[in-house]
Amino acid sequence: MKKIGAELKQHALTAISYMLPLVVASGLLIAVGNLMGGENVTELSKMTIPNALTSLGVLGMGLLPSFIAGYISYSIADRPGIAPGFLMGQIASFLGAGFLGGMIGGYLVGYIALFIKKNLKVPKWAEALMPMMIIPTLSAIIAGLIMFFVIGNPIVWATNALTNFITGLDQSSKGVYGFVIGALGCIDFGGPISKVPNLICDGLLLEGITEPEAIKVLAAMVPPLGVTFSLVLSKFMKKPIYSSQEVENIKIAFPMGLCMISEGVIPIAMNDLIRTVICTATGCGITGAISFSLGVGSKVPSGGVFVIPAMSNPIAALIALLAGTAVTGVLLVLIKKRKTEVDEPIADEKEEEMDLSGISIS
Repeated sequence: MKKIGAELKQHALTAISYMLPLVVASGLLIAVGNLMGGENVTELSKMTIPNALTSLGVLGMGLLPSFIAGYISYSIADRPGIAPGFLMGQIASFLGAGFLGGMIGGYLVGYIALFIKKNLKVPKWAEALMPMMIIPTLSAIIAGLIMFFVIGNPIVWATNALTNFITGLDQSSKGVYGFVIGALGCIDFGGPISKVPNLICDGLLLEGITEPEAIKVLAAMVPPLGVTFSLVLSKFMKKPIYSSQEVENIKIAFPMGLCMISEGVIPIAMNDLIRTVICTATGCGITGAISFSLGVGSKVPSGGVFVIPAMSNPIAALIALLAGTAVTGVLLVLIKKRKTEVDEPIADEKEEEMDLSGISIS
Protein backbone atom coordinates (compact mmCIF):
# COMPACT_ATOMS: atom_id res chain seq x y z
CA MET A 1 0.00 0.00 0.00
CA LYS A 2 2.86 2.35 0.86
CA LYS A 3 4.45 1.58 -2.52
CA ILE A 4 1.21 2.46 -4.33
CA GLY A 5 0.95 5.76 -2.44
CA ALA A 6 4.54 6.64 -3.28
CA GLU A 7 3.90 5.82 -6.94
CA LEU A 8 0.78 8.01 -7.11
CA LYS A 9 2.63 10.87 -5.43
CA GLN A 10 5.53 10.58 -7.85
CA HIS A 11 3.19 10.83 -10.84
CA ALA A 12 1.56 13.94 -9.33
CA LEU A 13 4.97 15.56 -8.65
CA THR A 14 6.05 14.87 -12.24
CA ALA A 15 2.91 16.61 -13.50
CA ILE A 16 3.46 19.55 -11.13
CA SER A 17 7.00 20.04 -12.45
CA TYR A 18 5.63 20.40 -15.99
CA MET A 19 2.71 22.55 -14.82
CA LEU A 20 4.69 25.10 -12.77
CA PRO A 21 5.96 27.21 -15.72
CA LEU A 22 2.36 27.59 -16.91
CA VAL A 23 1.21 28.57 -13.41
CA VAL A 24 4.00 31.13 -12.96
CA ALA A 25 3.67 32.66 -16.43
CA SER A 26 -0.14 32.85 -16.26
CA GLY A 27 -0.05 34.28 -12.75
CA LEU A 28 2.41 37.01 -13.65
CA LEU A 29 0.39 37.91 -16.74
CA ILE A 30 -2.72 38.31 -14.57
CA ALA A 31 -0.78 40.38 -12.00
CA VAL A 32 0.74 42.74 -14.58
CA GLY A 33 -2.58 43.08 -16.39
CA ASN A 34 -4.48 43.82 -13.17
CA LEU A 35 -1.91 46.40 -12.06
CA MET A 36 -2.38 48.15 -15.42
CA GLY A 37 -6.15 48.17 -14.90
CA GLY A 38 -6.88 45.23 -17.18
CA GLU A 39 -9.68 42.71 -16.88
CA ASN A 40 -10.63 39.42 -18.47
CA VAL A 41 -12.61 40.03 -21.67
CA THR A 42 -14.09 37.65 -24.23
CA GLU A 43 -14.71 40.09 -27.10
CA LEU A 44 -11.93 41.26 -29.41
CA SER A 45 -13.52 44.72 -29.70
CA LYS A 46 -12.84 45.31 -25.96
CA MET A 47 -9.25 44.14 -26.14
CA THR A 48 -6.58 46.54 -24.90
CA ILE A 49 -3.00 45.73 -23.88
CA PRO A 50 -3.87 45.44 -20.14
CA ASN A 51 -6.99 43.40 -20.98
CA ALA A 52 -4.95 41.20 -23.32
CA LEU A 53 -2.41 40.41 -20.60
CA THR A 54 -5.10 39.60 -18.03
CA SER A 55 -7.14 37.54 -20.51
CA LEU A 56 -4.07 35.60 -21.62
CA GLY A 57 -3.25 34.78 -18.01
CA VAL A 58 -6.82 33.62 -17.35
CA LEU A 59 -6.72 31.43 -20.47
CA GLY A 60 -3.46 29.92 -19.22
CA MET A 61 -4.96 29.16 -15.80
CA GLY A 62 -7.86 27.49 -17.57
CA LEU A 63 -5.42 24.98 -19.03
CA LEU A 64 -4.38 23.67 -15.61
CA PRO A 65 -6.83 20.71 -15.52
CA SER A 66 -5.56 19.61 -18.94
CA PHE A 67 -1.92 20.04 -17.95
CA ILE A 68 -2.24 18.12 -14.69
CA ALA A 69 -4.21 15.32 -16.38
CA GLY A 70 -1.96 15.14 -19.42
CA TYR A 71 1.31 14.95 -17.53
CA ILE A 72 0.03 12.56 -14.85
CA SER A 73 -1.00 10.27 -17.69
CA TYR A 74 2.38 10.84 -19.35
CA SER A 75 4.19 9.91 -16.14
CA ILE A 76 2.21 6.66 -15.97
CA ALA A 77 2.07 5.54 -19.62
CA ASP A 78 4.82 7.62 -21.25
CA ARG A 79 4.18 9.31 -24.63
CA PRO A 80 0.95 7.43 -25.53
CA GLY A 81 -0.67 8.87 -22.39
CA ILE A 82 -0.22 12.56 -23.21
CA ALA A 83 -3.08 13.11 -25.71
CA PRO A 84 -5.78 11.16 -23.83
CA GLY A 85 -4.65 12.83 -20.60
CA PHE A 86 -5.17 16.29 -22.06
CA LEU A 87 -8.59 15.18 -23.31
CA MET A 88 -9.57 14.09 -19.78
CA GLY A 89 -8.55 17.54 -18.55
CA GLN A 90 -10.85 19.08 -21.16
CA ILE A 91 -13.69 16.83 -19.98
CA ALA A 92 -13.03 17.91 -16.38
CA SER A 93 -13.28 21.57 -17.45
CA PHE A 94 -16.45 20.88 -19.42
CA LEU A 95 -18.11 19.14 -16.48
CA GLY A 96 -16.99 21.80 -14.01
CA ALA A 97 -14.94 19.21 -12.11
CA GLY A 98 -11.92 21.52 -12.14
CA PHE A 99 -8.50 20.59 -10.87
CA LEU A 100 -9.68 17.53 -8.92
CA GLY A 101 -11.39 16.17 -12.03
CA GLY A 102 -8.22 16.71 -14.03
CA MET A 103 -6.12 14.76 -11.53
CA ILE A 104 -8.56 11.84 -11.32
CA GLY A 105 -8.97 11.79 -15.10
CA GLY A 106 -5.20 11.77 -15.55
CA TYR A 107 -4.73 8.78 -13.25
CA LEU A 108 -7.67 6.94 -14.83
CA VAL A 109 -6.62 7.32 -18.45
CA GLY A 110 -2.94 6.84 -17.63
CA TYR A 111 -3.46 3.41 -16.10
CA ILE A 112 -5.89 2.43 -18.87
CA ALA A 113 -3.27 3.41 -21.46
CA LEU A 114 -0.61 1.47 -19.55
CA PHE A 115 -2.84 -1.61 -19.41
CA ILE A 116 -3.48 -1.45 -23.16
CA LYS A 117 0.22 -0.92 -23.83
CA LYS A 118 1.19 -4.01 -21.85
CA ASN A 119 -1.62 -6.37 -22.80
CA LEU A 120 -2.96 -5.54 -26.27
CA LYS A 121 -1.33 -7.71 -28.93
CA VAL A 122 -1.47 -6.47 -32.50
CA PRO A 123 -0.03 -7.76 -35.81
CA LYS A 124 3.56 -6.77 -36.49
CA TRP A 125 2.54 -4.28 -39.19
CA ALA A 126 0.37 -2.41 -36.64
CA GLU A 127 2.99 -2.13 -33.88
CA ALA A 128 4.16 1.26 -35.15
CA LEU A 129 0.58 2.54 -34.80
CA MET A 130 0.30 1.57 -31.12
CA PRO A 131 1.87 4.65 -29.45
CA MET A 132 0.52 7.25 -31.88
CA MET A 133 -3.00 5.99 -32.68
CA ILE A 134 -4.24 2.78 -31.09
CA ILE A 135 -3.33 3.37 -27.41
CA PRO A 136 -4.35 7.07 -27.32
CA THR A 137 -7.64 6.44 -29.14
CA LEU A 138 -8.75 3.38 -27.17
CA SER A 139 -7.76 4.82 -23.79
CA ALA A 140 -9.46 8.15 -24.58
CA ILE A 141 -12.69 6.36 -25.56
CA ILE A 142 -12.77 4.15 -22.46
CA ALA A 143 -11.73 6.80 -19.94
CA GLY A 144 -13.83 9.49 -21.61
CA LEU A 145 -17.02 7.43 -21.34
CA ILE A 146 -16.24 6.66 -17.69
CA MET A 147 -15.67 10.36 -16.99
CA PHE A 148 -18.88 11.44 -18.72
CA PHE A 149 -21.26 8.77 -17.47
CA VAL A 150 -19.82 7.28 -14.26
CA ILE A 151 -17.49 9.43 -12.16
CA GLY A 152 -18.01 12.90 -13.63
CA ASN A 153 -20.96 13.94 -11.48
CA PRO A 154 -19.53 12.56 -8.21
CA ILE A 155 -16.32 14.54 -8.84
CA VAL A 156 -18.36 17.70 -9.45
CA TRP A 157 -20.29 17.08 -6.21
CA ALA A 158 -17.01 16.60 -4.30
CA THR A 159 -15.56 19.77 -5.81
CA ASN A 160 -18.68 21.77 -4.95
CA ALA A 161 -18.71 20.33 -1.41
CA LEU A 162 -15.10 21.42 -0.86
CA THR A 163 -15.85 24.85 -2.30
CA ASN A 164 -18.90 25.30 -0.07
CA PHE A 165 -16.94 24.11 2.96
CA ILE A 166 -14.16 26.65 2.44
CA THR A 167 -16.51 29.55 1.70
CA GLY A 168 -18.70 28.64 4.69
CA LEU A 169 -15.95 28.77 7.32
CA ASP A 170 -16.48 31.21 10.18
CA GLN A 171 -13.75 33.56 11.41
CA SER A 172 -12.25 31.25 14.05
CA SER A 173 -12.24 28.28 11.68
CA LYS A 174 -10.50 30.37 9.03
CA GLY A 175 -7.72 31.07 11.52
CA VAL A 176 -7.24 27.37 12.25
CA TYR A 177 -7.34 26.25 8.63
CA GLY A 178 -5.15 29.16 7.59
CA PHE A 179 -2.55 28.10 10.16
CA VAL A 180 -2.61 24.49 8.92
CA ILE A 181 -2.35 25.46 5.23
CA GLY A 182 0.46 27.91 5.95
CA ALA A 183 2.47 25.53 8.15
CA LEU A 184 2.17 22.54 5.82
CA GLY A 185 2.82 24.69 2.76
CA CYS A 186 6.38 25.46 3.83
CA ILE A 187 7.28 22.66 6.22
CA ASP A 188 9.91 21.19 3.86
CA PHE A 189 10.81 24.41 2.02
CA GLY A 190 9.32 23.66 -1.39
CA GLY A 191 9.71 19.87 -1.15
CA PRO A 192 7.15 17.12 -1.88
CA ILE A 193 5.19 17.58 1.38
CA SER A 194 4.55 21.28 0.79
CA LYS A 195 3.53 20.67 -2.82
CA VAL A 196 0.38 18.81 -1.69
CA PRO A 197 -1.39 21.72 0.09
CA ASN A 198 -0.06 24.10 -2.54
CA LEU A 199 -1.64 21.93 -5.23
CA ILE A 200 -4.96 22.09 -3.37
CA CYS A 201 -4.66 25.90 -3.23
CA ASP A 202 -4.14 26.02 -7.00
CA GLY A 203 -7.19 23.82 -7.49
CA LEU A 204 -9.34 26.05 -5.27
CA LEU A 205 -8.17 29.08 -7.26
CA LEU A 206 -9.73 27.55 -10.37
CA GLU A 207 -13.02 27.38 -8.45
CA GLY A 208 -12.81 31.10 -7.69
CA ILE A 209 -11.58 30.74 -4.08
CA THR A 210 -8.56 33.04 -3.79
CA GLU A 211 -7.78 33.09 -0.04
CA PRO A 212 -5.80 29.80 0.10
CA GLU A 213 -3.72 30.97 -2.86
CA ALA A 214 -2.76 34.12 -0.94
CA ILE A 215 -1.65 31.92 1.98
CA LYS A 216 0.50 29.87 -0.40
CA VAL A 217 2.21 32.96 -1.82
CA LEU A 218 2.79 34.69 1.52
CA ALA A 219 3.82 31.61 3.54
CA ALA A 220 6.44 30.61 0.95
CA MET A 221 8.31 33.86 1.68
CA VAL A 222 8.31 33.50 5.47
CA PRO A 223 11.18 30.98 5.97
CA PRO A 224 13.89 32.96 4.12
CA LEU A 225 12.66 36.32 5.41
CA GLY A 226 12.31 34.96 8.95
CA VAL A 227 15.81 33.48 8.92
CA THR A 228 17.18 36.80 7.65
CA PHE A 229 15.37 38.69 10.42
CA SER A 230 16.75 36.24 13.00
CA LEU A 231 20.28 37.02 11.77
CA VAL A 232 19.71 40.76 12.22
CA LEU A 233 18.07 40.22 15.62
CA SER A 234 20.84 37.91 16.84
CA LYS A 235 23.46 40.56 16.03
CA PHE A 236 21.43 43.18 17.89
CA MET A 237 21.12 40.87 20.93
CA LYS A 238 24.78 39.83 20.63
CA LYS A 239 23.84 36.16 20.45
CA PRO A 240 25.50 34.64 17.36
CA ILE A 241 23.41 31.69 16.14
CA TYR A 242 24.85 31.22 12.65
CA SER A 243 28.28 30.28 11.37
CA SER A 244 30.03 32.45 8.79
CA GLN A 245 29.04 29.99 6.05
CA GLU A 246 25.40 30.09 7.15
CA VAL A 247 25.50 33.90 7.08
CA GLU A 248 26.63 33.76 3.45
CA ASN A 249 23.81 31.31 2.67
CA ILE A 250 21.27 33.67 4.28
CA LYS A 251 22.48 36.50 2.04
CA ILE A 252 21.56 34.29 -0.91
CA ALA A 253 18.29 33.03 0.59
CA PHE A 254 16.89 36.52 1.27
CA PRO A 255 16.47 37.72 -2.36
CA MET A 256 15.24 34.26 -3.31
CA GLY A 257 12.61 34.53 -0.58
CA LEU A 258 11.35 37.84 -1.94
CA CYS A 259 10.63 35.96 -5.17
CA MET A 260 8.75 33.19 -3.28
CA ILE A 261 11.62 30.68 -3.55
CA SER A 262 12.05 29.10 -0.12
CA GLU A 263 14.59 26.44 -1.15
CA GLY A 264 17.43 28.82 -0.23
CA VAL A 265 16.75 28.02 3.45
CA ILE A 266 17.54 24.31 3.02
CA PRO A 267 21.35 24.50 3.52
CA ILE A 268 20.77 26.64 6.64
CA ALA A 269 18.05 24.39 8.03
CA MET A 270 20.05 21.18 7.54
CA ASN A 271 22.54 22.27 10.23
CA ASP A 272 19.77 22.48 12.85
CA LEU A 273 16.77 20.87 11.19
CA ILE A 274 14.29 20.31 14.05
CA ARG A 275 14.56 23.78 15.58
CA THR A 276 14.49 25.51 12.19
CA VAL A 277 11.45 23.58 10.95
CA ILE A 278 9.54 24.26 14.20
CA CYS A 279 10.24 28.00 13.95
CA THR A 280 9.55 28.42 10.23
CA ALA A 281 6.40 26.25 10.28
CA THR A 282 5.05 28.28 13.21
CA GLY A 283 5.78 31.55 11.41
CA CYS A 284 4.18 30.29 8.19
CA GLY A 285 1.14 29.15 10.17
CA ILE A 286 0.78 32.59 11.79
CA THR A 287 0.95 34.20 8.34
CA GLY A 288 -1.70 31.81 7.03
CA ALA A 289 -4.01 32.36 10.00
CA ILE A 290 -3.85 36.17 9.76
CA SER A 291 -4.16 36.17 5.98
CA PHE A 292 -7.23 33.89 5.92
CA SER A 293 -8.89 35.67 8.86
CA LEU A 294 -8.48 39.09 7.24
CA GLY A 295 -9.82 37.86 3.90
CA VAL A 296 -6.67 38.30 1.83
CA GLY A 297 -7.11 36.77 -1.61
CA SER A 298 -4.78 36.35 -4.56
CA LYS A 299 -5.75 35.60 -8.15
CA VAL A 300 -2.05 35.26 -8.91
CA PRO A 301 -0.46 31.91 -7.93
CA SER A 302 3.16 33.04 -7.88
CA GLY A 303 5.44 36.07 -7.82
CA GLY A 304 6.40 36.79 -4.21
CA VAL A 305 6.36 40.38 -2.93
CA PHE A 306 5.80 41.65 -6.47
CA VAL A 307 2.20 40.36 -6.52
CA ILE A 308 1.17 41.70 -3.08
CA PRO A 309 -0.17 44.93 -4.67
CA ALA A 310 -2.44 42.75 -6.84
CA MET A 311 -3.97 40.96 -3.81
CA SER A 312 -7.46 41.81 -2.61
CA ASN A 313 -6.17 43.37 0.64
CA PRO A 314 -2.48 44.33 0.20
CA ILE A 315 -2.14 45.99 3.63
CA ALA A 316 -3.47 42.91 5.44
CA ALA A 317 -1.21 40.71 3.28
CA LEU A 318 1.80 42.77 4.32
CA ILE A 319 0.77 42.56 7.99
CA ALA A 320 0.44 38.76 7.73
CA LEU A 321 3.85 38.45 6.04
CA LEU A 322 5.61 40.69 8.57
CA ALA A 323 3.95 38.92 11.53
CA GLY A 324 5.05 35.48 10.32
CA THR A 325 8.54 36.78 9.59
CA ALA A 326 8.82 38.32 13.07
CA VAL A 327 7.57 35.17 14.83
CA THR A 328 10.02 33.00 12.88
CA GLY A 329 12.95 35.31 13.61
CA VAL A 330 12.22 35.68 17.34
CA LEU A 331 11.71 31.92 17.83
CA LEU A 332 14.97 31.13 16.04
CA VAL A 333 16.92 33.54 18.25
CA LEU A 334 15.28 32.13 21.38
CA ILE A 335 15.68 28.38 20.77
CA LYS A 336 18.79 28.06 18.60
CA LYS A 337 22.03 27.46 20.44
CA ARG A 338 24.67 30.17 20.63
CA LYS A 339 27.49 29.66 18.13
CA THR A 340 31.07 29.72 19.36
CA GLU A 341 34.38 29.82 17.55
CA VAL A 342 34.66 26.08 18.11
CA ASP A 343 31.51 25.59 16.01
CA GLU A 344 33.02 27.38 13.03
CA PRO A 345 34.04 25.00 10.23
CA ILE A 346 37.80 24.67 10.00
CA ALA A 347 39.09 25.50 6.57
CA ASP A 348 41.22 22.83 4.99
CA GLU A 349 44.86 23.76 5.29
CA LYS A 350 46.57 24.08 1.98
CA GLU A 351 48.82 21.11 1.47
CA GLU A 352 52.47 22.12 1.53
CA GLU A 353 54.15 21.46 -1.77
CA MET A 354 57.11 19.11 -1.60
CA ASP A 355 60.32 20.37 -3.14
CA LEU A 356 61.56 17.68 -5.52
CA SER A 357 64.20 19.84 -7.23
CA GLY A 358 67.06 18.10 -5.41
CA ILE A 359 66.15 14.64 -6.67
CA SER A 360 67.87 13.47 -9.82
CA ILE A 361 67.17 10.36 -11.83
CA SER A 362 70.29 8.73 -13.21
